[in-house]
Amino acid sequence: MAYKNLKEFIQVLEAHNELIRIKEYVNPHLEITEVVDRISKSTNNKALLFENTGTDFPLLINSLGSEKRMCLALGVNNLDDIMHEIESLFKKLTKPKENMLDKISLLPQLSKFASWMPKVLKGKGACQEVIQHQPDVNQLPVMFCWPHDGGKFITLPVIHTKDPHTQIRNVGMYRMQIYDGQTTGMHWHKHKVSARHFQEYKKLGKKMPVAVALGGDPTYTYAATAPLPDNVDEYMLAGFLRKKKVELVKCITQPEIEVPADADFIIEGFVDPAEVLRIEGPFGDHTGFYSLADLYPVFHITCITHRKDAVYPSTIVGIPPQEDAWIGKATERIFLAPIKMTMVPEMLDMNMPVEGVFHNLVLAKIEKSFPGQAQKVMNAMWGAGQMMFNKILVITDAEVDLNHYLQVAQHVFKNLNPATDIHIGQGPMDVLDHSCSKMGFGGKMCIDGTKKYEEEIAESISDTVSAINEPALQSEFPEIKLINSSLLAHDIPCIFLGIEKTKMFHVKELSEQIFHSNFLTGIKMILFVDSNADIEDLSSCLWRVCNNFDPKRDSYLHVSQQIDGTRISSFFVDGTRKTKDFDQFKRDWPNPIVSNDETIQAIDEKWQQLGLGDFISSPSLKFQQSIIGNSAEVKD
Repeated sequence: MAYKNLKEFIQVLEAHNELIRIKEYVNPHLEITEVVDRISKSTNNKALLFENTGTDFPLLINSLGSEKRMCLALGVNNLDDIMHEIESLFKKLTKPKENMLDKISLLPQLSKFASWMPKVLKGKGACQEVIQHQPDVNQLPVMFCWPHDGGKFITLPVIHTKDPHTQIRNVGMYRMQIYDGQTTGMHWHKHKVSARHFQEYKKLGKKMPVAVALGGDPTYTYAATAPLPDNVDEYMLAGFLRKKKVELVKCITQPEIEVPADADFIIEGFVDPAEVLRIEGPFGDHTGFYSLADLYPVFHITCITHRKDAVYPSTIVGIPPQEDAWIGKATERIFLAPIKMTMVPEMLDMNMPVEGVFHNLVLAKIEKSFPGQAQKVMNAMWGAGQMMFNKILVITDAEVDLNHYLQVAQHVFKNLNPATDIHIGQGPMDVLDHSCSKMGFGGKMCIDGTKKYEEEIAESISDTVSAINEPALQSEFPEIKLINSSLLAHDIPCIFLGIEKTKMFHVKELSEQIFHSNFLTGIKMILFVDSNADIEDLSSCLWRVCNNFDPKRDSYLHVSQQIDGTRISSFFVDGTRKTKDFDQFKRDWPNPIVSNDETIQAIDEKWQQLGLGDFISSPSLKFQQSIIGNSAEVKD
């Protein structure tokens, strides 16, 4: 379904009871974030339209923040419908053509491709109904999201650049910190296509034209986040999703760049590669931790245009779940078909749990037919586009329901020999991964939870799990402050320990001592978290481990030989915060993202006036005990 504009999408959300209008003034400085954080984590999870922002424009947020709203945005009943359509189209295009009739029957499919290709219109578009030749981005209700952010950030920008040699367009999404009315930061990670365009302009000694679209059909927002191969136009994907080609118009002051004619706002400008980079950040990021300040290019605004009835779209990211989890779920479903058909034909399904914040944790199930197949899948996945950033990959068999996490864990641990079935590697990582000793480069782990062929079994292992005497364990090791062994009741030999580190390489030493003490005989995996974690909440503990763990540096395997000839092995995972004093960790470590007390109190007091239903307490209260110091980075 193609939406004429963002207002039409708002009307559809409202018709499906998926939107709440808020007429009371809520400050874009911290307060809107606090409202959205409560709503997005509640049973009353709706899109929110803030009609009074202190500016001329309303603000739409959390519009893609559920599976139903993602489906409405993409015009389908189920996200898997898109996967099946891609799969069907691919099969039709690639099946053998035995005669002329077979070839002629292909023509309607080829015509579809033409109907999805973007088209450049003559003249101006609705996005250019109002033109500001003296632009001031501060006239938009740009949010200051979290207390230790470096400033206000545009969080849903659809950023257009072109390769200066080929003129091939790239459309991506990179946050933009507001410096003043005419300049912003441009957060281009070095792996991104726009960053490569920037480097090419730098070699040529030319200024780089850039345009930013906000709003319009929600498929533009999704397409900008999609992990497409290089040189594949994101607006072709948008055309496929909306079943109508994207109509573009040339920018006013940067005519080299074309933008969607029906967008709500266009911010035109340039980046000068000769200009000194500027500090950007910190920013409360999708990992649930702050990404810390660093140097990035500066974007100079030359013009702002907008519709007369423009709506400003925004989002927040932070401790999951947030709206971005559902954008990620769409990517998981849509791109499963290309992965299966081009790289991993044995792949049946995959799942990216919200605790893994996209790259950190991926579950995959395969149709296994030969020994070593899980390792084959591991290598293919880690070489597949943005899957190169994956940290923890768990592979299981066809009969497992990947949406049933307890079933996944039971199956994996039943088939797991920690000594032979956990594979550690190293490679490129997301630059937002704060656990890496070096930015953008760190360890990876694959857990082979498939049933094993005879060729894969190297030794006999004991499946006997001893009863855990928790008081005795804590008495023997007083640094263990918290224990969660609840998974043992579900035949999952895995426990979480909340510990307090007091000396260099404490976790490595403690793992050896615990293993040889025989307190945890038969426990296949022990995960350490900091003692300020909520040990009873396994979801938040897993989120911490996925963020704080570098598999190559922070994992310890211990094996012992038994009298009967079997071997016992345990795999220890250090999911604690890393420090210079206890871990020789030399990078700054970020704090988790929470609201401050003043903002929480302000929203508590005005909640009943907002029309949001029953009172919801702040999710930040649960994580405040994890904050160390009073800044984006940890201050011991």
